[in-house]
Amino acid sequence: MRLRKLKSKNVFLAFFLDTIIIIASALLISFLIKTYLLRSFYIPSGSMFDTLQINDRIVVNELVPNVVPLERGDVVVFKDPGGWLSFQPEKKPTTTLGQVSEWLLSVTGLSSPDNDQHLVKRVIGKGGDHVVCCDAKQRITINGAPIDEPYVAEGSEASRTPFDVVVPKGSFWVMGDNRGNSEDSRYHPDAPGKGFVASKYVVGRAFIISWPFSHFTWLDNYADVFKNVPAPKP
Repeated sequence: MRLRKLKSKNVFLAFFLDTIIIIASALLISFLIKTYLLRSFYIPSGSMFDTLQINDRIVVNELVPNVVPLERGDVVVFKDPGGWLSFQPEKKPTTTLGQVSEWLLSVTGLSSPDNDQHLVKRVIGKGGDHVVCCDAKQRITINGAPIDEPYVAEGSEASRTPFDVVVPKGSFWVMGDNRGNSEDSRYHPDAPGKGFVASKYVVGRAFIISWPFSHFTWLDNYADVFKNVPAPKP
């Protein structure tokens, strides 16, 4: 009888240890994926209408731009380069259960506690590009080539604010698809980055809308829009 009890205890202990190892391994793998590969963000505003809706959740490829370069047309998530966002206190769960749940979701990449410190826009110009708004047909030109932008929200103009900029090397000129309601590169000439987003602030490229499921889709970077843009002059 005693031997049977010892065997039962050993089986229980082995099962308990295996469970702990499996959970720890899953958390470690999730943490590594979140840190180096993928991360999830939700959309808090309408600056990317009609492409992204408020409360959409997007998945971001964090290999961009350090391993895979950003391209014109990519939807990019980046940290505030300075002066783009007003201070917003971080909202934290008040209960212990809420804090633990938030931590687990954060580790697995399903939650972003610092979501309010990031922005989502579309890359229009890369380093060296000469980006101008607008030509006689109210189109943005890049290195002298006009582009037609099908992703711009219905009823929006390319931009009511004129600009003529050369994007610094290692930086990007970004704009929201909802041009009439997007605090993007056009409106931050006095910020530390002069409206440009340096690559060090880029978290990654958004490539999929994961939630709600009815909005599930791959995010297009509209390569055809930019195919005739010539390389910037040296």
